Amino acid sequence: MYPQSNPVMPPCGPPGAIGQPPPIGQSPIGQQPMHPRPPGPLGPLAPMVPPPMPSDTEVKFKPPIRPNVGTQGRPIMLRANHFQVTMPQGVIHHYDISILPDKCPRRVNREIIDTMVQAYQTKIFNGQRPVFDGRKNLYSRDPLPIGREKVELEVTLPGEGKDRVFKVSIKWVAQVSLFALEEALQGRTRNIPFDAIQALDVVMRHLPSMKYTPVGRSFFSPPEGYEHPLGGGREVWFGFHQSVRPSHWKMMLNIDVSATAFYKSQPVVEFMCEVLDIRDINEQRRPLTDSQRVKFTKEIRGLKVEITHCGSMRRKYRVCNVTRRPAQTQSFPLQLESGQTVECTVAKYFLDRYKMKLQYPHLPCLQVGQEQKHTYLPLEVCNIVGGQRCIKKLTDMQTSTMIKATARSAPDREREINALVCYLKFLTYLLLEYISILVNLKFSQIGGFF
Repeated sequence: MYPQSNPVMPPCGPPGAIGQPPPIGQSPIGQQPMHPRPPGPLGPLAPMVPPPMPSDTEVKFKPPIRPNVGTQGRPIMLRANHFQVTMPQGVIHHYDISILPDKCPRRVNREIIDTMVQAYQTKIFNGQRPVFDGRKNLYSRDPLPIGREKVELEVTLPGEGKDRVFKVSIKWVAQVSLFALEEALQGRTRNIPFDAIQALDVVMRHLPSMKYTPVGRSFFSPPEGYEHPLGGGREVWFGFHQSVRPSHWKMMLNIDVSATAFYKSQPVVEFMCEVLDIRDINEQRRPLTDSQRVKFTKEIRGLKVEITHCGSMRRKYRVCNVTRRPAQTQSFPLQLESGQTVECTVAKYFLDRYKMKLQYPHLPCLQVGQEQKHTYLPLEVCNIVGGQRCIKKLTDMQTSTMIKATARSAPDREREINALVCYLKFLTYLLLEYISILVNLKFSQIGGFF
């Protein structure tokens, strides 16, 4: 588990601190030198003019050259969890993607693009397997036969009871030169083509994003063969961190193990018992107290749940609140077939509609969807959807349990990274179908001093 970095705060204190004038010849931001105005009627105290801003096509960062390497100590060989990446020659074609309706999660966007590639394989993609970052950027090995004009396609995703139709537009953006990146890695130029690095990173992240649960630059999968509960309906998921980085004369793929907290996939009644420290739900025969309801609401609000009372149709909802009243007294406006609207309790509705007598009618209901629509679900017909990362702060006990579960010695960490080499073999095999990238499966050997 890696600690989250704190936001970088601006430096304070003289000279040039916030609220203080900078020294003459320096700008107030970043202490960058300023160009003096040519001699004129104002004399030597003429106002300073900032340097011209670089254009969008110019490179804004040039790394300094390393002056030398260390020489003191006993020389040793070190193994680093960086794996050499061999890039193809030539260019990669970059396309801009727009999906309507927009604001879909990246997972849904990837499903849309994957369905689009399969549906238009012979007409547009000609056997190619483009890669997609889940938002706006798509890369292909060869140019698509659409020219530089925007092309709009219709994509249909099967839904629960109703298919969803999306409009996808594709437009050519640029050619990403891998030759320019090779020149920079060889030291023949100091300009780093970040568009090429971004393209390679998208290529390397495409397949893991389709197979695992992405969180930042890490990928996680549900626990299999192990269990590390944190309490409060949370558990530890292990995964791996992956990033493509430029190195000395070569591109490197950094692989490391990582861990974070997820919510357990379980019935909501069990989730409530963990949150409220209720050992046996059968002992809870009274409605929740106000303090219990507030604590439970704080934990479950914003989570996704899926229903279990409609057979194979597992529709998902997001929780917006927990009702004050239990299911046996919580009512909502129900419109009858005659057009008349009557007040009906949640317990009575489930008995009449689904022939289902609630086992826990004294427990509250989940209010899901939009609050003004009065959609209530009993706790016992809902499950927590798996794969939801816990972004709320862990308790002190949960933090301690997380540290104990993730602590690894250097040899143990190396063995776990070696286990990820099997993933690298699989990834390298599949990458040949997308863009011809090869990954060396051996640890990098680096000289050092001890």
